[in-house]
Amino acid sequence: MGSIFSKIIAGEIPCYKIAENEHFFAFLDIFPLREGHVLVVVKTEVDKIFDVDDRLLSEWLVFAKPIAKAIEKAFSCNRCGISVIGLEVPHAHMHLVPINTSDDLNFTAPKMKLTADQLKGVQEKILKHL
Repeated sequence: MGSIFSKIIAGEIPCYKIAENEHFFAFLDIFPLREGHVLVVVKTEVDKIFDVDDRLLSEWLVFAKPIAKAIEKAFSCNRCGISVIGLEVPHAHMHLVPINTSDDLNFTAPKMKLTADQLKGVQEKILKHL
């Protein structure tokens, strides 16, 4: 049985897709820390980030870079923060979050609950800048 991320990548679970290529898939976190919170996952189901193949590990940041730049343009923030926690889903992933302070990357804080229309709006804002 695949992870929830594998099911999203396979199209079995709907998502708000931001970008995709042969090795990576990026989509909105539906319970974001802040509007613009994007998850970037490796398509290969690997639990821990440092178990990802070396070539893919380096390509991952290159794939994420234009998404981070689009987030910074789409939302009022000082920068796009990056975090790798990996405890909630056993599938290597990174979080790209528009931040103004380090507190904006506090994963113990309550998550936002956005409507489908709000999520679609966030998706469109990011895609406009990609």
